[in-house]
Amino acid sequence: MDLIADHISHRFGVLEVLDDVSFAVSAGEVVAIVGPSGCGKSTLLSILGGLLQSTAGTAELRGAPPADSLNPLTFVFQDFALLPWCNVEDNVAFPLSHTGLSAGARGALVDDALRRTGLSDFRATYPKQLSGGMRQRVGIARALAVKPAMLLMDEPLSALDSQTRELLMEDFIRLLADGAMGAVYVTHNLEEAVRLADRIVVLSRRPGRIREVVTIPMTRGQRSDVNARGQLLALQDQLWSLIREEAIDAEREVQHA
Repeated sequence: MDLIADHISHRFGVLEVLDDVSFAVSAGEVVAIVGPSGCGKSTLLSILGGLLQSTAGTAELRGAPPADSLNPLTFVFQDFALLPWCNVEDNVAFPLSHTGLSAGARGALVDDALRRTGLSDFRATYPKQLSGGMRQRVGIARALAVKPAMLLMDEPLSALDSQTRELLMEDFIRLLADGAMGAVYVTHNLEEAVRLADRIVVLSRRPGRIREVVTIPMTRGQRSDVNARGQLLALQDQLWSLIREEAIDAEREVQHA
């Protein structure tokens, strides 16, 4: 199953946010979206996931999702979005409530998602008892429970400290390693983009237009090698050179708003 952005434009009233954005995400591929603050990254992700109707253009799925997929498109948000009155197990099980699956089948999916995210021993724990990184793991487990074909991730690591962010980055790399899921990954962090993505869509300052698409010439496994650090840093520098001037302008615009 592929996810297609086809000439997407969007405006909020008179404010033009996106202009003629087109790209495709193939099954099992990870595409990161970067750009200056306010360039429409999160708006684009909401359109791709069906949370927002674009002013022009379309977002569509082409091809059939995997047979076991209960929800082809699933979000992972930066604010965790957990139900505080539910424990970890019940939070992960929540999106399965209306699937029509038997209790046994739902339980098996929850068990698998908890195992894959290292949460099996925390199933009875409540969100307020968990660290930020653990709460985000619950959000990831909840997304995995519905067997998505495509994860839509909106700054999922931005609220976390650097150590926790590094550990969850490793989790994402592991979870995406088998190619069973694709992903669209919105981030301000260029290091995250070059470590996770197969391709990086660079948006211009608002209204967001595609300025360039950068392909990462290494597998995610190769990027973990210490000898790849120089190449990864060079890719980060390339991305920063594409957005630096517009990022400065966007920051000045916010300061003088």
